[in-house]
Amino acid sequence: MKIKFIGNLLTVSILASFTPLAFADNASAAKAIAGILATLNHFPSDDDKLVLQEIAADEGVGRGFRAIAAAVANIQHSATDEDKEIMQRILASERAAENAKALASIVMNLNHTPSAEAITSLQAMRLE
Repeated sequence: MKIKFIGNLLTVSILASFTPLAFADNASAAKAIAGILATLNHFPSDDDKLVLQEIAADEGVGRGFRAIAAAVANIQHSATDEDKEIMQRILASERAAENAKALASIVMNLNHTPSAEAITSLQAMRLE
């Protein structure tokens, strides 16, 4: 039992030491969010929530992408009203990147799963 705990602690420590580098830019964050949204079914998995929380906390990622990651982590069949308001602000922002606006629109309109059109956009975003 003690060895298993130490092994788990070591694994988490090793992963945590590499995590800040994983999403140090908007492009990587957008790809990760797009990948999660493309397979979303009612709500993100526990593993997806961890990734989204890491993106939301990463100061190397732009505010819009951090807000989108937090909104996706909160999804329960659809985005919360508060998160929809935040997505609307991203859409209205002249400074928001086009892929941030695309993700915000998908989050705002999500109902249980992304539409076929949204999935096509998300898959293309993952390849950029």
